[in-house]
Amino acid sequence: MALENPAILIGLTFVLGLVIGSFLNVVIHRIPIMLDREWREQAREILADQRPSESDPDDTRKQSDGAAGGEPTKPYNLLVPRSACPSCGALIRASQNVPVVSYLLLKGKCANCGVKISARYPIVELATALLSALVAWKFGFAWYTLAALVLTWTLIALTFIDFDTQLLPDSLTLPLMWLGLLLSLAHAGDTALPVDPHSSIVGAAAGYLSLWSVYQLFKLLTGKEGMGYGDFKLFAALGAWLGWQMLPLVILLSAFTGAVVGIVLIVARGRDKNIPIPFGPYLAAAGWIALMWGDTLVSSYLRASGIGQ
Repeated sequence: MALENPAILIGLTFVLGLVIGSFLNVVIHRIPIMLDREWREQAREILADQRPSESDPDDTRKQSDGAAGGEPTKPYNLLVPRSACPSCGALIRASQNVPVVSYLLLKGKCANCGVKISARYPIVELATALLSALVAWKFGFAWYTLAALVLTWTLIALTFIDFDTQLLPDSLTLPLMWLGLLLSLAHAGDTALPVDPHSSIVGAAAGYLSLWSVYQLFKLLTGKEGMGYGDFKLFAALGAWLGWQMLPLVILLSAFTGAVVGIVLIVARGRDKNIPIPFGPYLAAAGWIALMWGDTLVSSYLRASGIGQ
């Protein structure tokens, strides 16, 4: 088959990554908005259960106004409405939505109003394409290459959502964890991915409980919340995919990277040390590195320390 040619496989995966990256831009932008609307709707339902008293006839009018609340009633999800310029509202045509190429042809500006388009859109597309191509290069023509791609794409989305909003949505982390657990049932014994069910189940439990324990201890000692529950769920998902054996590597890489970035931001940019820094992007990056080169890194460490000799 032509796809068994590594160069062809990598090239096709790169193109696929560009397309997926364009969709991930939609996911990154819309999921936080969808969550906000869902929370507002839940709040309105709770408030609607509080019946207006006879002593305050204005309550009925207030609740009626609050039900509208300026909130749009049109469907809003990952598919509708069509993408549009946030400045002028002009719909983006298919010819203007070709990953990276359209951005370059339009010189990074809206075709209708000329307002500058954020460079992050092509950056996400290119990053997704490059990381996808690396996955194809690493795992080759195998069914679990698709699994590794799904993990990669989800981690990219979670990285940017957490960076923007300090949220790791359950709609991404929980399906990712369950998919990792289910894939472990397909473990054949001769591949690094997926891991065996025992490693996957223990990895998911250990991933969640380890960060949950750190969170509880930190809160007990300082009275502050050091991280969010989304971090626990993401670490559990990585444990389900990579097995409990990779969790020490993931947490060490993510903690080291997070500490370095945090120090740089405080020293170079005068960032207030009390302002929280999202931990999800570092967990995601460390998890992807462990997916690609975890066995090599662990083996190298064991040999260097003399344990593996």
